[in-house]
Amino acid sequence: MKSDKTIPRRNFLKYTGSSLVAASLSGIASTSDIYAFSMDSGQDFAPGMTVEELIDLIIQQIPGGKKEETVDTVKIGDVSQELKGVVTTFMATVEVIEQTAWLGANLIITHEPTFYNHRDEIQWLAEDKVYQHKKALLEKHGIVVWRFHDYWHTHRPDGILQGFLEELSWENFLDPGRENICVIPKISLQNLARYFKKQMQLKRTFFVGDPELECRNVGILPGAWGGSYHIPFLGTEDIDVLVVGESAEWEAVEYVRDASHAGLKKGLIILGHARSEEPGMRWLVKWLQPRIPAIKVTHLAAGDPLIPVRE
Repeated sequence: MKSDKTIPRRNFLKYTGSSLVAASLSGIASTSDIYAFSMDSGQDFAPGMTVEELIDLIIQQIPGGKKEETVDTVKIGDVSQELKGVVTTFMATVEVIEQTAWLGANLIITHEPTFYNHRDEIQWLAEDKVYQHKKALLEKHGIVVWRFHDYWHTHRPDGILQGFLEELSWENFLDPGRENICVIPKISLQNLARYFKKQMQLKRTFFVGDPELECRNVGILPGAWGGSYHIPFLGTEDIDVLVVGESAEWEAVEYVRDASHAGLKKGLIILGHARSEEPGMRWLVKWLQPRIPAIKVTHLAAGDPLIPVRE
């Protein structure tokens, strides 16, 4: 079984060039109060709680409580069974399911869909062998899959963003008045992209724009928000570069290329959807474990599914 190793944090200044090393970090506001979370759930759930009770407990911790319209539903499994262990992950892949069974856990909390479409509709997959294999594996081991997407983004701080910032040790760079913007020491677009690749141990990283663009105000939207969010963010916010998980190439990618050619100083860095949101699901362990101390909570990384071609 592959272990989920915590990615080591490195000093931000170490990999970003002499100009950044010399930059002063004074005046950057601390956000420790913004990101403080309670280690006491205020409720005492004894061993013997069911999967459904845990799901209800989590939802109670989210601002606004239960949502009427959401993709965060149980995708498969019997929620009335006793909870034996919890796995958090970006994606409930077949490999993650196998590892979950090996751990003896019976609840997977996944951020993204399990059955290859946003709402996990399965009618069109009924005769598909890959779907049948995955479904049979979950049923064999009695594993429940629950999606935790809308609720985790609704949490304050946004669970995905918080995990992302912690992986980079960027919590103190966050602008306290703008949730998704970090103010960092000046660095070129190209060197910033290199920093992300090395710090997050990415197999692939892309950037769009002038390589020497001076970046200080960094917008961060992990995952796949889409052009309708990316472009207004780039166009109206006072930011130099937007960091995203993925982007359709005819949307923000072309917007930034046109902006750069027109002399408008904008950049885009693309990290990959899975790796940009995986840290937020790892942070869920830190958030959840104190609330259910009698139950083991483990993060299993799904990993980047795309393999770069090497020369």
